[in-house]
Amino acid sequence: MNGETPDILTIENQSETMIETKKVTMKLHNIVTLLNAKAMSNNYNAEKLIEKGLSSDLMSDVLTVDTKNMVLLTGLSNLQTIRTAEMAEVDVVVVVRNKSVSEEMIALAEENDIVLLSCGYSLFKATGILFNAGLEPVY
Repeated sequence: MNGETPDILTIENQSETMIETKKVTMKLHNIVTLLNAKAMSNNYNAEKLIEKGLSSDLMSDVLTVDTKNMVLLTGLSNLQTIRTAEMAEVDVVVVVRNKSVSEEMIALAEENDIVLLSCGYSLFKATGILFNAGLEPVY
């Protein structure tokens, strides 16, 4: 390469390269199907409407969100995730990477009317799938 920077690293206007997608409200069963997810809690309602999504492993970021009808995708599988979701009024939590979900997490989610799902995809892949299907991001 003779010491030159390859053209591939140069992006003149990144916003012009964004793919436009139609933003949609999804039924929970669509999310489960797209992510090949499994309902872990007994309060699963296939017709529940989800308007926006957020992917985060930082629960402090989740607490800054004020959005209804939202799905949270996270790699954190602990009670604090459910407690944070309850405080932020998150409707659905998807735990990615086939992380174990404890009985205590399931019970706390059900107690707070939070649907708890599990999927095998990475956080990046699961987020991309839902975004490409039209789910609008919180940010």
